[in-house]
Amino acid sequence: MENLLSLFTRSVFIDNMVFAYFLGMCSYLAVSKTVKTSVGLGFAVVFVLTITVPINFVIENYLLKRGALTWLGEGFANVDLGFLTFLVFIAVIASMVQLVEMIIEKFSPALYSSLGIFLPLIAVNCAILGGSLFMKEREYANLAEATVFGFGSGVGFLLAIAGIAAIREKVRYSNVPAPLRGLGITFIITGLMGIAFMSFMGIKL
Repeated sequence: MENLLSLFTRSVFIDNMVFAYFLGMCSYLAVSKTVKTSVGLGFAVVFVLTITVPINFVIENYLLKRGALTWLGEGFANVDLGFLTFLVFIAVIASMVQLVEMIIEKFSPALYSSLGIFLPLIAVNCAILGGSLFMKEREYANLAEATVFGFGSGVGFLLAIAGIAAIREKVRYSNVPAPLRGLGITFIITGLMGIAFMSFMGIKL
């Protein structure tokens, strides 16, 4: 349990998808104009990462990597379907994003309209694919670790996009120099937030 808590904390603060790896910056910058839409997209990302990372973990360990098909028989011990990794991961992500899109359209049409094209673009959000690829690279021991990592990464993205949206709403009423208004000041604030999140690297987990 302690290991899972450490993994969750690290995923949210230390290995934050936005501030540590600068993944998913397109939707992070485009949707973070208001807190409401940012939180909506953030929860969508949390859901997609929490579902897709463990599903891709199971697919990777029981279908794709070398020796994963030994449960079918000894003759499959040397079969390696790793070349299908990107194709399968993206297919899983796209199907889950489609499910999220249908749910949001059904229960929150206003949020669906405000998110616009960026909701289906979650399917090609590099933070989402990055979660599954990090899971593969780090070789988590079991499904619980993969699920906690996916959930923590989603919460980290939610924290980042909600935080920048709250700041951007306040910045509108600030005296920002004309050349820096809009994305200029947003990039500067994002850099400062990234430096602030680096302070969590000192946490011993």
